Amino acid sequence: MGLSFDRFTHRAVYADFEKPRRFDQNMVVIGGGSAGLVTSYIAAAIKAGVTLIERHRMGGDCLYTGCVPSKTLLRSAKFVHDASRSQELGIRSATVDFDFGDLMDRVRQVIATIEPHDSPERYEGLGVRCVSGTATVESPWQVRVDDRVITARSIVLATGARPFVPPIPGIEDAPMLTSDTLWDLREQPRRLVVLGGGPIGCEMTQAFARLGSEVTLVEMMDRIMSVEDEDAGELVADALTADGVTLLTGHRATAVEREGDDWVLRAEAGDETVSIPFDHILVAVGRRANTSGLGLEDLGIETNPNGTIQVNEFLQTRFPNVLACGDVISPWQFTHSAAHEAYYAAVNGLFGDIFKQAVDYSTLPWTTFTDPEVARIGLNEQEARDQGIAVEVTRHELTGLDRALAEEEAKGFVKILTPPGKDKILGATIVGPHAGELIAELVLARKHGLGLNKILGTVHVYPTLSEANKFAAGNWRKAHQPTGALKWLERIHRWRR
Repeated sequence: MGLSFDRFTHRAVYADFEKPRRFDQNMVVIGGGSAGLVTSYIAAAIKAGVTLIERHRMGGDCLYTGCVPSKTLLRSAKFVHDASRSQELGIRSATVDFDFGDLMDRVRQVIATIEPHDSPERYEGLGVRCVSGTATVESPWQVRVDDRVITARSIVLATGARPFVPPIPGIEDAPMLTSDTLWDLREQPRRLVVLGGGPIGCEMTQAFARLGSEVTLVEMMDRIMSVEDEDAGELVADALTADGVTLLTGHRATAVEREGDDWVLRAEAGDETVSIPFDHILVAVGRRANTSGLGLEDLGIETNPNGTIQVNEFLQTRFPNVLACGDVISPWQFTHSAAHEAYYAAVNGLFGDIFKQAVDYSTLPWTTFTDPEVARIGLNEQEARDQGIAVEVTRHELTGLDRALAEEEAKGFVKILTPPGKDKILGATIVGPHAGELIAELVLARKHGLGLNKILGTVHVYPTLSEANKFAAGNWRKAHQPTGALKWLERIHRWRR
């Protein structure tokens, strides 16, 4: 995370600040996204006095501009796609008729349905004091909200992140979209350029392509989804191409310009420059932490080169009672990772002077919700290779899985990494339908030290996609058969005949 705990044992960091004799609250949490909501909930659940400050809307990016709207649009796009392949299911023809504005209305309806789960009213009912306003940290124990000051034994910074727009000449003048502004669209772009081949870029590329937009995805790396194994990225690339997407990997965006009536993206690939006309350009090249205006500079709370707040393994800043969690610190910018970190922030913030727990990312899973989905936990092959870790790789292809065949979804694989000769799960990648659901069994196994033999010995319903995990475990077992014992058994059976 960037800081040594030794720095926190030196009480001199507090020398310039006067500690209040009494406190208004046990904890103040700044930010009402996933990290802040869960931190506040945990604190209130164990009867601490907690104030949650949010300057905009509780629920954060996940509810309004991230997970919820994107998965809602992906579901509609999948329905359109399934109709186009009806003959694969024995149906001669199927057509769909939709208006893009209606799809975006549905997105808003789903958000409105989920919104009460994160509302101030709900959290007030749970024992959290919710305050609307802009927060500034004035000391390790004081937070100013507009014209009032709240004191607390601990402060948790959970201010999230925002889309990063690279300094490409002309891009700010163009009809540019980010994951924040995309959801304001009412008319579907006829020609869409997507910058970035990570999870957000790939998901939205596929959604808009399936809805009928002409989509070009531009990625600076030589392949999309570069943090995943190459075979996983290739399956997603094949799916995007099949959906009509133009993939331009190894292309670096250099300028956005007007050319007649068109907007055009210039991109370089080696010595070649290509021009891509578009109606809208979606920028999905990463996110930057929200730290501006918090007062961190005045307190000497340091940030990393990428803008995230520096914390130690206990999520503490240079002040042990000032902690941070969620997208404002984390390389894992997921809702569930923010919630995971929130547990440690709450516990360490309330009890850090008595005991502390280091945050554990070893069983953190994630999923890219393309079709096919890509789900992952722990180590993958390219990381093992880069880090010089000896692993054994066991695979099971979905091409022969009965339920996948019945669903016309027989593509993808389960891949599990173990130490050579052992069944301990070091990591796994699943590519295929509902991979995000299937990975849960392997997360549970890794979390609790259950090896592949335990998965093989677990009854799985037939016919289900989850059998793929069991078959992968069976493949590992076959590769480690006790050949000597089997030869003796063969002799015994022959003798008994």
